[in-house]
Amino acid sequence: MKRRDFVQLAGLGAGALMLPTTLMGRSISAEALLTPGMDVAQKKLMADVALNTAKSLGATYADARIGRYLNQYVFTREDKVQNVVNTESFGIGIRVIANGTWGFASTNDVSPEGIKVATNQAIAIAKANSKIQTDPVQLAPVKGVGEVSWKTPIKKNFKDVPVSEKVELLLSANAAAMENGANYVNSGLFMVNEQKYFASTDGSYIDQDVHRIWPTFSVTAIGGGKFKSRQALSAPMGLGYEYMDGAASEKIAGPAGFNMYRNSYDMVEDATVAAKQAKEMLDAKSVDAGKYDLVLEPNHLGLTIHESVGHPLELDRVLGYEANYAGTSFATLDKWKSKDFHYGSDIVNLVADKTQVGSLGAVGYDDEGVKCKEWDLVRNGILVNYQAIRDQVHMIDQKESHGCCYSQSWNDVQFQRMPNVSLESGKEKYSVDDMIKDVEKGIYIAGRGSYSIDQQRYNFQFGGTAFYEIKNGKIEGMLNDVAYQSNTQEFWNSCSKICDESDYRMFGSFFDGKGQPSQVSAVSHGSSTTRFDGVNVINTGRSI
Repeated sequence: MKRRDFVQLAGLGAGALMLPTTLMGRSISAEALLTPGMDVAQKKLMADVALNTAKSLGATYADARIGRYLNQYVFTREDKVQNVVNTESFGIGIRVIANGTWGFASTNDVSPEGIKVATNQAIAIAKANSKIQTDPVQLAPVKGVGEVSWKTPIKKNFKDVPVSEKVELLLSANAAAMENGANYVNSGLFMVNEQKYFASTDGSYIDQDVHRIWPTFSVTAIGGGKFKSRQALSAPMGLGYEYMDGAASEKIAGPAGFNMYRNSYDMVEDATVAAKQAKEMLDAKSVDAGKYDLVLEPNHLGLTIHESVGHPLELDRVLGYEANYAGTSFATLDKWKSKDFHYGSDIVNLVADKTQVGSLGAVGYDDEGVKCKEWDLVRNGILVNYQAIRDQVHMIDQKESHGCCYSQSWNDVQFQRMPNVSLESGKEKYSVDDMIKDVEKGIYIAGRGSYSIDQQRYNFQFGGTAFYEIKNGKIEGMLNDVAYQSNTQEFWNSCSKICDESDYRMFGSFFDGKGQPSQVSAVSHGSSTTRFDGVNVINTGRSI
């Protein structure tokens, strides 16, 4: 399920019923979320049962992932609570290589007997698959790290905060929106804790405690026979409940009354501004189609990065292994091998990073036990690398996994997933106001909207949440019916200016889908406000 689909549901509370089953687990009480799970010593004993059984049955490699996944979702509408969901999922997934082929099985019976049965099944699957696999799996080497741990550096655990306090915050945001002109408002709060234990025959025993949070809302205003909506400008984050402490919010003043948030989020303030802007949209003029310079703020640009950079540079798409869910990629190996493929202009530097503090993708080690890192994808506009895991990197003549393997749950096999992919800020001091002053005919776009991209991640169309016309270096007023069209290479080569790091913020996708059967993952994309020159803008409200 895509993040945009979730936001656009008529009722976020009803939407909870549509979450993937693996993310729901069994229903528990809010108090049960605080119950300690299996301790680390016991996890090691159970993991060793899987590893030793696999080796005794002929596996040349095995890993085991014991996972406890805790979720809490709170949904409201106007002055009512729609739903509060608390869930737990617990079990073990076992992956093996036997006869040069992968096998995987899982169980929620985390006992020696249950684990042995699942391991036998994984071995049997591998041996059956080996009869039709021509090339044996080639794993990049990983040195075992022994017993280590990693935790998201949170200041306030969401599980320690009463549900009543969370409900009060959402209802306060709803009330602020209604008091400032909204006719309808939905709000929701998604909180996730992944307690993940990884062990492998390489000699790693890694315990990780991962936290993520996403506050969101949709405000709608009605007038003159029309309705307009404005989504929250929050970003899902790899933080604790401290993210909701609006009083400590690090705000960045944007044009046209926008306040952009970093590290913490003032939901009530954002809902207040959203209602006013939704009302303003009712009377905003419709855009004239044509070429414009676009000034794209990070909350908007993050989605464009996600679709036009993050997905097409996943190596399995490039190789054609991933095609059933959202297609392959135009960024084929010949373009990378040429060492001269201009993905973007020379100021475009796009990096992958699984270590970025506060990001959704931040962990110490991936789901193959590889220590996470940062690496270049595009440097000075040139395509220089992809995203690859242990059994892929030999295909691009590399010897070290990039550390971007992930599974949404203990009962799903891990595979290559997008890390955080971000655009580096400009090096010289340059603000959003400076950028707008330099634009004669342009549009400032904030927030995410509808989008469409083809099966090779090349030709695309993006909308947004709010649009403002720029004339002769000044914001003139709101626009409606804006979407821009381009192709990935043309768009990134039109990048002419990037604000400095003082404007840097992250966008996030909480439920990014991939694979068949599909899995979801969470990933962030950082950038500063960026200008793209001469981009084709269409009017989505007028028929051709």
